[in-house]
Amino acid sequence: MGKLYGSAAEALEGVVRDGQIIAVGGFGLSGNPTDLIEALRDTGVRDLTIVSNNMGVDGKGLGILLEAGQVRKVVASYVGENRLFAEQYLAGRLDVEFAPQGTLAERMRAGGAGIAGFYTRTGVGTPVAVGKEEATFDGVPYILERGIVADVALVKANRADTAGNLRYRFTARNFNPLVAMSGRVTIAEAEAVDPHPLDPDTVETPGIFVHRLVRSAPRVKDIEQRTTREA
Repeated sequence: MGKLYGSAAEALEGVVRDGQIIAVGGFGLSGNPTDLIEALRDTGVRDLTIVSNNMGVDGKGLGILLEAGQVRKVVASYVGENRLFAEQYLAGRLDVEFAPQGTLAERMRAGGAGIAGFYTRTGVGTPVAVGKEEATFDGVPYILERGIVADVALVKANRADTAGNLRYRFTARNFNPLVAMSGRVTIAEAEAVDPHPLDPDTVETPGIFVHRLVRSAPRVKDIEQRTTREA
């Protein structure tokens, strides 16, 4: 069978299970694999560890998985736009591991590159460093951060070809290429799937990282915070 599936639900079938680590692309509501997130909710799988820059907002993006009670732990950089997240965390129903944004990005890249861990100065002397190995290089302290390898990675692309090569649109690129690298099984949704190979010079995620592919359903893109001014 090829990489292209008929729906997001079909693309997830036989892949997702309770207790998995799932990495998800997006920044706020930009570049979210919305079809795949909704299909993941509909599977009913539980006790998930979600690795993502943030958890969307209430009722949108990854926030719908929180509403469904499917998330046990979150590894993220910023979660300030989701009230339900705060409620579940403060009530002790949600385990949270905060990671500096650049560190989180590098942890996913490292996992995808087969690098078990790396040392960084970011977080030294803060709660981020608690419980982590520390080493000194050239008289400067560093902490050890582990690479992230997700059981499943969900990403959103603007264009793809049937081999799974991906291109992203402007800021919707954000964490998606790194998430795609980090998955043992990576599933991508794309707004357009070209039957002909993409120009290699324009490919931002090579198809070798992508195992399954689905066309996105047309939808109005959500805006996290709409700001307007009077004419």
